[in-house]
Amino acid sequence: MTILSSLGRAYRSAPLASKLLLLGTLSGGSLVAYSDSNKKEEEQKQKKKKVVVLGTGWAGISFLKDLDISSYDVQVVSPQNYFAFTPLLPSVTCGTVEARSIVESVRNITKKKNGEIELWEADCAKIDPANNKVRCQPVFKDDPEASQEFSLDYDYLVIAVGAQVNTFGTPGVLENCHFLKEVEDAQRIRRGVIDCFEKAILPGLTEEQRRTKLHFVIVGGGPTGVEFAAELHDFIEEDITKIYPSVKELVKITLIQSGDHILNSFDERISSFAEQKFLRDGIDVLMGMRVMSVSDKDISVKIKSSGEVVSLPHGLILWSTGVGTRPVISDLMEQVGQGGRRALATNEWLQVKGCENVYAVGDCASIAQRKIMGDIENIFKAADVDNSGTLTEEELQEVVDDIVVRYPQVELYLKSKHMRSIRDLLTDSEGDPKKEVDIKAFESALSGVDSQMKSLPATAQVAAQQGSYLAKCFNKMEHCKEHPEGPKRFRTGGHHQFRPFQYKHFGQFAPLGGDQAAAELPGDWVSAGRSTQWLWYSVYASKQVSWRTRALVVSDWTRRYIFGRDSSRI
Repeated sequence: MTILSSLGRAYRSAPLASKLLLLGTLSGGSLVAYSDSNKKEEEQKQKKKKVVVLGTGWAGISFLKDLDISSYDVQVVSPQNYFAFTPLLPSVTCGTVEARSIVESVRNITKKKNGEIELWEADCAKIDPANNKVRCQPVFKDDPEASQEFSLDYDYLVIAVGAQVNTFGTPGVLENCHFLKEVEDAQRIRRGVIDCFEKAILPGLTEEQRRTKLHFVIVGGGPTGVEFAAELHDFIEEDITKIYPSVKELVKITLIQSGDHILNSFDERISSFAEQKFLRDGIDVLMGMRVMSVSDKDISVKIKSSGEVVSLPHGLILWSTGVGTRPVISDLMEQVGQGGRRALATNEWLQVKGCENVYAVGDCASIAQRKIMGDIENIFKAADVDNSGTLTEEELQEVVDDIVVRYPQVELYLKSKHMRSIRDLLTDSEGDPKKEVDIKAFESALSGVDSQMKSLPATAQVAAQQGSYLAKCFNKMEHCKEHPEGPKRFRTGGHHQFRPFQYKHFGQFAPLGGDQAAAELPGDWVSAGRSTQWLWYSVYASKQVSWRTRALVVSDWTRRYIFGRDSSRI
C-alpha cells in the first residue's frame, strides 16, 4: 500500500507530459497483452476441426447436447431455430397440448454448452463431399439481403435432416392432403378441423353436404395415423359436439390401411386391442385398401381382395403413410454411388459409405449391416491362432465377444433360439458342446444368423440414440486413434476405432383415446388400458428436452382435464 500511495502522489505531482507518457506505456502494455490473447484464441480456433451439423431434429439435437465442443468449431444449419417433441404432434392437432409447449429454442439448448455453437436458419441446398463444402439457402425468401446463398467448409459433416412425406406418387396427395411432420402441420390441421364444423353448420347445405364436410379420413394405420384418429375422436366427443350439437350425428372418422392390421409394427395383441377399441368408438377402419387418387372432394381407393375401386367423399384428409428421401439426400446419394436407395447407406459407425468424414443419423440414413457369412473365413482364420484347422473352446472364447459386438444379428439370432452363447450353436448330435470345430461346422452353425438382420425403424428413439452415440465417438476420437476400443478387424487385423452403434429398444406406446393406451416394453411385456395411459404421461413428460417444456406439457394436460380443449380457430 505504501508503494502504491507513493506512486499515486508522484503521478499527481508530475507534469502533464510525464503523465501522458506513463499512461501510454501502461496502455500500450495492455494493448499488447490483449493482442496476444486474441491471437492465441484465434490460433486455438484455427486448430479446432470444423463440424457442420445439418438439422435440429432428434438426431441433431442429441448430437449437439452430448458433444464436447472444446475440440470443435461447430456450425448448425437448420430451417427451424427450434427443436420439436414430435411424438406429441397428434396432441397439438386437437388442442390437447399447445404448440409452444413442445418446442424449445435451439439457442436455449446450446447456450448451456461450454463454448459457442453458431446456428444458421437455412436449408441445405447441396452437399459437395469432394470439396468438403455445403451450400445453404436462407429461409428468408422475402428479404433479398437475407436470402443470399452461402457456403460452409467442414472437416466433418453430420447429416441429420430427417425425411419428408412419402406420397408414393399418388395423384392429388400433395395438393389435397394434410401431413403431420412439423409443428406448422399440426396447427394447420387444428384450424382445418374447426373449419369443417363451421362450414357444416352454415344454412343452405343439404344433409349429404354436411356429412361430406364432417368426414375425416386418415390414410395410414401406423402410430401417427392411429394416434391422430384417437385424438380427433376424443376432441369431437368431449368438446366439439357440445358447441356444435346440431351436427353431432353426422361426424364420421375413417382410417384406411393398406395392410391387414393397423399398428403392424407392434405386437399382434396391441393391434387387435386397438382395432377392437376403434370398433367400439365408431371409428371406421378399412383394411386391405390402396389409395389410387385424391381430389378436393373425394378419395378413390382400391379394394385389394376384389379389385373394386370406390370413391369416398371427405372434408379433411391426413396422409400418414411413411417417409421418403429429401432431394438434397437423393443428390448426395447419386454423387457417392448410392443412387436408387431410399436412404443414405452408412456403416455400423454411422459413417456414410463412400465418404470418410461424412456421417448420417436419423431418418435420412440406414445402417448397411455387414453380413457375418461374408466374413466367416476371416473370422475362423483370426480365431485359429495355432493354424490347426480347428477351433478349440479356448480359441472360440477369445473371439466370441468381438463377434457379438461386430455383428449384432448374432445376439438377435441367439435370443430367437433361446440360447445364451455362440457355443450353444456348436453342439454334436446328442446336444453336447463340441470340444473342437472345423470351418464347415463353424459356417453351418452361423448360417442362419444373417436372417435376423433388420433395418431400424424411422423413430425418434432411434434418431436420439444415434445422435448421442456419434457425439460420444467425436468426444473420444483423438484418444481412440491411439487406443482403439472397438472389436477385432477380422479381415485386416488390429481393432476398430470405436464400438459399432447398437440400438437399444426401450419400448413403444400407442395412445388410443378415452384415456387408454397400449404399450410394448422390453421383455415381451404388453400392457393396455388406463394404467398404461398414465405410464405414457410419465414417460413423455420425463423425455421433454427442458424443464420449461416439461412444465408446460403437464400444465396443458391438467388444463384439458379441468377445462377441456380450446376450439378457437387461431
